[in-house]
Amino acid sequence: MEIIKIERKVLAKNDAIASEIRGKFEENGVFAINMVSSPGSGKTSLVEKVIENFSGRVNISVIEGDVQTDLDAQRVSAYNVPVVQIITNGGCHLEANLVNDSLKNLDLVQTDLLIIENVGNLVCPAGYDLGEDMKVVVISVTEGDDKPLKYPKMFINSKVLVINKIDLLPYVNCNIEQLKQNALKINPALQVFEVSCTSGEGVGKFCDFLESSI
Repeated sequence: MEIIKIERKVLAKNDAIASEIRGKFEENGVFAINMVSSPGSGKTSLVEKVIENFSGRVNISVIEGDVQTDLDAQRVSAYNVPVVQIITNGGCHLEANLVNDSLKNLDLVQTDLLIIENVGNLVCPAGYDLGEDMKVVVISVTEGDDKPLKYPKMFINSKVLVINKIDLLPYVNCNIEQLKQNALKINPALQVFEVSCTSGEGVGKFCDFLESSI
């Protein structure tokens, strides 16, 4: 019982800060997504493709979350967009206070779309609100088609599912229709997009959705 009480206190504090962040986003007209996935699904590649696709039409800022190194932030900064790196030093997820601190280094007035790339993990980030408008869960076909059944909370709490690396379907043991069926069984309201960051297939449709949401 004590563990449950402590968890509730931690999440209550996080939610209070997330509410404060959400107010800042609304005040400045920022649409924010919290991009979540397991490691290696291609989140950073998808961020790069989104930036390329909008090509200056939409002002994008990025917050990168990683356990160690600023390698992803280096990749994203090459596209000349504002980017802040959060290194959690072993922490398995971003928390609202970390995002709130990062916002001090971003110009929200000049930001239309804020992409928060969370730490690669399908468990911990599911329960933490970062003030975002929506969670976008990314899964690659290399992970198989049963991920939604194994990590249901993440799919329940997300509004969008991006299935990445579809160019590898001929070479991996993944039934993409079964994958979508499993995800929609968990959350029938999920918006689903199939993309390849290698070929660019499907990225435009995902970006059209984001642009219509901003």
